[in-house]
Amino acid sequence: MGKLPSFVFLIFSFHCFKSSLALIDTNITTNKSALLGLKSFITSDPYDYLSTWSISSSPCNWVGVTCSNRHGRVHSLNLGGMDLKGTIYPQLGNLSFLVELDLSSNNFYGKISRELVQLHRLKLLNLSHNDFQGQVPTRIGDLSMLEHLNIRNNNFEGFIPLSLFNLSRLKTLELLRNKLLGIIPRTISNLSSLELLH
Repeated sequence: MGKLPSFVFLIFSFHCFKSSLALIDTNITTNKSALLGLKSFITSDPYDYLSTWSISSSPCNWVGVTCSNRHGRVHSLNLGGMDLKGTIYPQLGNLSFLVELDLSSNNFYGKISRELVQLHRLKLLNLSHNDFQGQVPTRIGDLSMLEHLNIRNNNFEGFIPLSLFNLSRLKTLELLRNKLLGIIPRTISNLSSLELLH
């Protein structure tokens, strides 16, 4: 009779383990869907870097993708220097565990979708050396964990969003070679961690 609680605990533990596996699978499925959506928005991949991106394999094994050992979710997306051409798939904002996003030195164009500011864990955002246009998202200051922001060498225009100066963790800020205008506000002094400003 004393063995019954142990048996119940074993069954309960197994159920919890099974549920956590199902949750991880669901989450990686969301990640996979967002990345395959991005791939569908890329019109040119001259060196076939994204040929490994397939519905039949795990995103953690794809070129340019790194997953977290802790959560099994996409942690880093580094497609820098791959000569890719296309626009940004808005649902990239569903990569909720993303810490690094590097799309630098490609031929991406169009506007930055508002969904990107949903990436609240993002520490590095590098969109430099592309052909992005329009305004820098006004809610970029919602990326409160951001430490490195590089949007140099694009065609961004308009004023620098004031919310940008709420990013107290920001260490590097590179805005040069765009079509930005207006004054740099005094609130730049809020960037107390800033080490590099271009």
